Amino acid sequence: MSTDDKLAMGPKDGVTYPIQVTYCGNCSMPIEYCEYYPEYDKCKQWLEKNLPSEFEKVKIGDDNPVEEEKKRQKRGGKGMIKTKKKEDVPKQVCVSRAPRGKKKSVTVVTGLSTFDIDLKVAAKFFGTKFACGSSVTGEDEIVIQGDVKDDLFDVIPDKWPEIDEDLIEDWEIKNVNYSYI
Repeated sequence: MSTDDKLAMGPKDGVTYPIQVTYCGNCSMPIEYCEYYPEYDKCKQWLEKNLPSEFEKVKIGDDNPVEEEKKRQKRGGKGMIKTKKKEDVPKQVCVSRAPRGKKKSVTVVTGLSTFDIDLKVAAKFFGTKFACGSSVTGEDEIVIQGDVKDDLFDVIPDKWPEIDEDLIEDWEIKNVNYSYI
């Protein structure tokens, strides 16, 4: 077929007019689109009952049901990534002070996520408790502006009773640059 035939106006050879489109009684779409409807089985039942000749055509084209299952996306498919729990990591909170510039410093808290504590909620709590800026910077790291390391040994067990004072360790970080805060 040449490009002139494709672009030609008017009726085409071999097509009967007016074109009759058969619609499904279940999904109200043309029957050739029923396979894309979520309840395709109900459409097939309706076709078998009302249009058996069209149902035979659908039955012939539906040879490989495994391929049909692959084509459809399941609920919670690739979008949901399951994170693995880190059970081998010892449950311990580390508190340290890091220099930031000449006279300023920040306090770094790590290990709260091993106790299943939401880091964003904890950072918000620290920010309101000490009236300073606080943010989550890494996977398991909260940076609090100012030197509040000594206060954290009392505040953390009061807020989260599952964390004992013995599980809080004092780390002193040196040579780490937190000048971006």
